[in-house]
Amino acid sequence: MTDSPRRGRAEADPAVAVHSLTKIFPVPLHPARGIVAVKDLNLRIEPGEVFGLLGPNGSGKSTTLKMILGLVSPTRGRTEIFGRDSRLVESREAVGFLPENPYFYKYLSGEETLRFFGRLCGLRGAHLKERINELLELVGLTRARKRRLGTYSKGMLQRIGLAQALIHDPRLVVLDEPTAGVDPAGSREIRDLILDLKRRGITVLLSSHLLAQAQEICDRVGILADGVLVREGHLRELIAIENQTELVIADASTQLVNEIESVINRSNAKLIERRKSTTTLERLFLEATAKNDEARMSSDEGMTKQT
Repeated sequence: MTDSPRRGRAEADPAVAVHSLTKIFPVPLHPARGIVAVKDLNLRIEPGEVFGLLGPNGSGKSTTLKMILGLVSPTRGRTEIFGRDSRLVESREAVGFLPENPYFYKYLSGEETLRFFGRLCGLRGAHLKERINELLELVGLTRARKRRLGTYSKGMLQRIGLAQALIHDPRLVVLDEPTAGVDPAGSREIRDLILDLKRRGITVLLSSHLLAQAQEICDRVGILADGVLVREGHLRELIAIENQTELVIADASTQLVNEIESVINRSNAKLIERRKSTTTLERLFLEATAKNDEARMSSDEGMTKQT
């Protein structure tokens, strides 16, 4: 069957497009003042990639996600999901969402929870039953399917939350701090689930302040500080150290390692990989946010002198 023109166009669109997005929250009793949560944000997230929106608490990550999902109206700018204005209800048909603190009915079992959300999404009958079984297997909760959510651990609740976000087979999954409050073992399980989504071709947009984990799973990242995007790009390029190169070699003697620059091309050693030396995402994050703080302080000082 030939794809419709609409479907062909949608596939060429970015999964998420953010254009000059700004959100200013009014201050009660002070209409002339406002709190700038997000300022002039521009992003483009391609289908099939894992994009990490990183930043400290209060940097505007959750507000940005809510504006992308159409849950919060921007002061200025617009967002699109697969080419559709995110203010339109139909744009969310392709989206699954797991908030930072999801609320579930604790008297329901894991299976009943997925059935409830599946019916909300219009699934019925054998297809819904098959989908529930598939997702419980995916998130590793098949054996706990009959247990009430009130007995689930934090990690199990996050996994059932991820399953409900996937119940309608979305093309984009938005995760707000998916490992918040989860122990290391549960955090590792959720990381593996996100990587599995990527292998299935699902686009993942996540917010996090856990930089080591983000470094393991993200293709591209954006760093927010005080609502401003201070760094953005492919992770490997952002953490590359300029003017440094690493050679990864197998079957090389100590002597060969010491003389590597002069003998590598005429030895029997195997050059496995040549790459840029990298820093850590944590160091990049601290440097980027520190520069933003310095710029903001300088701006504040300049305004003080003018007054």
